[in-house]
Amino acid sequence: MDWQHEWLTSFTSTAVTFGGIVLGGALAVPLLTRYTRWGRQFRLLAFPYFRPGRTWASLRPFLAMLLVLWLTVVGVRLEVLASYATNGLFTSLQAMDPDMFWLHVIVFAVLAAIYVVSSQLAYLITQRLIIHWRDWLNDRAVADWLDGRAYHRGRFVATPVDNPDQRIEQDITQFVEQSYDLSLDAVRAALRLVSFTAVLWTLSGPMTIFGYEVPRAMVLLAYAYVIGASFMAFKIGRPLIQLTFLKEKLSASYRYALMRLLDNSENIAFYGGEEVERTTLATRFRSVIGNAWQYAKRSLRLQAFNGAVSQASIVFPFIIQAPRFFHGAISLGDVTQTADAFSQVHEALSFFRYSYESFAAYRATLDRLTALTDANKESRALSGPAFTNRPDALEIEDLQVWRPNSQPLIENLTLSMSPGQALLVRGPSGSGKTTLLRSLASLWPHAHGVVRRPAGPHTLFLSQQPYLPLGDLRTALAYPEPAHRIGEEQAREALRSVQLGHLEDRLDDEAHWARTLSPGEQQRLGFARILLTRPSLAFLDEATSAVDEGLEHTLYQLIRERLPRCMFVSVGHRRTLHPFHTHHLQLLGAGRWGMAAAGG
Repeated sequence: MDWQHEWLTSFTSTAVTFGGIVLGGALAVPLLTRYTRWGRQFRLLAFPYFRPGRTWASLRPFLAMLLVLWLTVVGVRLEVLASYATNGLFTSLQAMDPDMFWLHVIVFAVLAAIYVVSSQLAYLITQRLIIHWRDWLNDRAVADWLDGRAYHRGRFVATPVDNPDQRIEQDITQFVEQSYDLSLDAVRAALRLVSFTAVLWTLSGPMTIFGYEVPRAMVLLAYAYVIGASFMAFKIGRPLIQLTFLKEKLSASYRYALMRLLDNSENIAFYGGEEVERTTLATRFRSVIGNAWQYAKRSLRLQAFNGAVSQASIVFPFIIQAPRFFHGAISLGDVTQTADAFSQVHEALSFFRYSYESFAAYRATLDRLTALTDANKESRALSGPAFTNRPDALEIEDLQVWRPNSQPLIENLTLSMSPGQALLVRGPSGSGKTTLLRSLASLWPHAHGVVRRPAGPHTLFLSQQPYLPLGDLRTALAYPEPAHRIGEEQAREALRSVQLGHLEDRLDDEAHWARTLSPGEQQRLGFARILLTRPSLAFLDEATSAVDEGLEHTLYQLIRERLPRCMFVSVGHRRTLHPFHTHHLQLLGAGRWGMAAAGG
């Protein structure tokens, strides 16, 4: 090895290798992403991020990936040079040559310093790339989940996905990290395979096998040894793909059951339903444990096989080269370099064998993320009424609503409301009152017709149990508008108006308000939202069921006085609601309905 001029040789070598990898990737990636299922899934999730655009910012991910790739090439080249430096160390020791020994010590130190610097630079660039990619993909996934209200309508698709929260939070992180690890490890393995096969070729000699002299036998034996072991590993480890997918699914199902118990703790405690909940949790956890045992048994077989193959590979090159060393054909440095080169070739060829469990987990992650994407797309394609913006009216034309089993709830509903008018929807339980409101909010897919109403924040839907977001009371009061859009005095006045004045000094307090406030207080908070957002149209679904008739009268009177032009549609049973509504809609079941003016 001519260490004086090696820097030029290595520079040329790494440049050619880098160009070859880029060219090979340009050919291989399109084929993998077209003709393999997991490749198509990867393309769907990753290509939009790495696709270069016209701006400098859009080029950064692609350029960062190329830089990491080049540093990987440099790292493998340094490992090859280190193997030659180690050879020189042992050969100089055998030859009792101190000058040559210290020369190789200096060379090794220089190589080690360059390796440390390049590896740390690669780590820094990689972490920046991973974090930025994860941030981008999270924003994309959340936006896709919220778009078209897929987060709600997804429950109506043919195959609803379980635990979308886990898929967004956990699986995205795993996808980004596993994509980097597997791809770079594959490139590194290919580079080591080519580089150290060349080293092994120069150190290998002939060997007689079954009466035939095989030239460069070490290379042949190394490849035969690892390929045979990898084939057996694939056969042993194949079931791990499905077991890994079930592992994530069953664990998420168990966590959901625990969270649901916590969210409904008061109702469960009132009923004394601990025994039923314990049975439910135990059933789900037994599924988790059953899958864990199957995974452990299969993984144990794979690890035992891999461990045996790896241990045997340590002594294998020494056994092969020992006769040549004892005959003086090679030096001690050649033997140690042979062992190192064989180890590198063995590790490179064993990449897929060692990575089988990781790839199984990666396949499961891809399946879970693309299933969520597909469900979001399918939910947006579900049927529903055609909506158009009409700022000053509510018009419903030929609306038909049916159950999932196609039984009609409402047929050919047509009505029109102008500012200041109010509609009370009545009917027996199960006649479709709440489902009608869901259809008008584009939440119920089993509906058809035309709806014209105010768009966006000009329409407010108030359910029986108002949603209270995480954060302080001001955020809960302003929802769905940002908290900063309401002033201090506005918020206090709204609370006093709905008889929640005792909370006006707690506007900036953070608490679990859905548990802190009583159902009646939560409904009054909902009416305070109406006062603050001043919608053109409000839908109220049993919005006063938790308050007494006197307070109900006060709340409706308040809305009627403060927002005289606001149209609202109420679902309720109490006769005390009649005076506040100009029209009544009676749902009679089986698609029938009747419409009358108040008092008619």
